[in-house]
Amino acid sequence: MDWVKILIDAGRAAVGVPAAAYALSAIGLNLQFGYTGLLNFGHVASMMVGAYGMAITVDRGGSMWLGVIVGILLALILGLILGIPTLRLRADYLAIVTIAAGEILRILVRSSWAEPVTNGILGIQAFADEFFDLNPIPVGLYGIGRFRFDERTVWVMILGWGLVAVVTLFMWKLTRSPWGRTIRAIREDEDAALSLGKNVFGYKLQSLMVGGAIGALAGMFLAIDQQNVTPDTYIPLLTFYAFTVVIIGGPGSLLGPITGSMIFWFLFEFLDGVMTGAVLNDWFFGWFEATDIGPIRFALFGVGLMWLMIYRPQGLFGSHEEMLIDAQ
Repeated sequence: MDWVKILIDAGRAAVGVPAAAYALSAIGLNLQFGYTGLLNFGHVASMMVGAYGMAITVDRGGSMWLGVIVGILLALILGLILGIPTLRLRADYLAIVTIAAGEILRILVRSSWAEPVTNGILGIQAFADEFFDLNPIPVGLYGIGRFRFDERTVWVMILGWGLVAVVTLFMWKLTRSPWGRTIRAIREDEDAALSLGKNVFGYKLQSLMVGGAIGALAGMFLAIDQQNVTPDTYIPLLTFYAFTVVIIGGPGSLLGPITGSMIFWFLFEFLDGVMTGAVLNDWFFGWFEATDIGPIRFALFGVGLMWLMIYRPQGLFGSHEEMLIDAQ
């Protein structure tokens, strides 16, 4: 087994495009879940409307930069439409409604009724040429030794981690403002916040909308990298990836989504490499085949998350003070 290759591939995944995208998505989810206590299982819907808003705008002749604005606005509208009838629900009911809303939206986008606009199950391709035409990085490989990326990947990584830095700075200012202190109070005791005259519903709605807009940026970023938007990409699994990232890093912590995403993708790629090598070298005496690698990897992640929730529920980098005690 080539341990050096496994570690290099895992390191590349930890700083690569998916890690940046899920860090960005988890920042939005952390605002909703970690700071406000909203159990939103439909976060992937915000990613989808952001990506489709941008792609459809370009497909209809608009610029990609206009598409970014359209995608953010659609995510804000989605948060408003979804939040008004659902945010008075208890946490478990809110989770059920939001995951159902995400699936309804995905099915609607891939339906024949929406096909003239969304192109149905085929999706929309090649809409980010405007971004890649701006790439100032010369053709070549960049990095050290075998830890290298091509110029296209480096350009996308600069965008992704740059967005993560900007949004993290925005979150730092936002969560330390009076607004941020209010949503923390709502998370810990909604009745106490109400007794102090706070508009709990309004604050929850704002958190859902702002977190959704950040999620839309993540969806657009993934779409730019893949130059492709299809409805069946945006399945509930993406939301649970983002939740895993938040839980690993620590709910309610500023840098938790970033460190959580890097650790998640490092372990994801590392386990894949180790399991693949183990199966090829017959370490399991023929009990497992290559098709078993994916399920085993997810099972190991599940065991790890169970351990984390039992022994360190605040995550690796969170604090007891910021831990979500009781989602309202």
